[in-house]
Amino acid sequence: MKWFLVKILFRIVCGNGKHAAQFDEQLRLIHATDACDAMEKATAIGIQEQESFFNQQQQPVAWQLVAVTDIYPVSCDMDGAEVFSRISEEQHPALFIHAMQLRSAGAVNRCYAFAQY
Repeated sequence: MKWFLVKILFRIVCGNGKHAAQFDEQLRLIHATDACDAMEKATAIGIQEQESFFNQQQQPVAWQLVAVTDIYPVSCDMDGAEVFSRISEEQHPALFIHAMQLRSAGAVNRCYAFAQY
């Protein structure tokens, strides 16, 4: 088993979504057999951590998985630990999501390259 640092991207939608687009980027440590396994585990974590709830103003808030965008091999001993999180507001959410999905496609390709790691 090896350690990988992965970035998971979520979109945060409040109320009717008529607000500046918000995104949360999280870096997580994943213990996996290879980069492809790390990608699968990170995706499962992202799916599991999608949630909906009501905020203090009784507006619905939804955290939606967008993509796993990056995978890097590392040495560490904290499986699934969140090591970074950044919430951002984006003026052009469709462009931001598209760019992150392109990064995700690159991460999938890298997972196969790292499979030999």
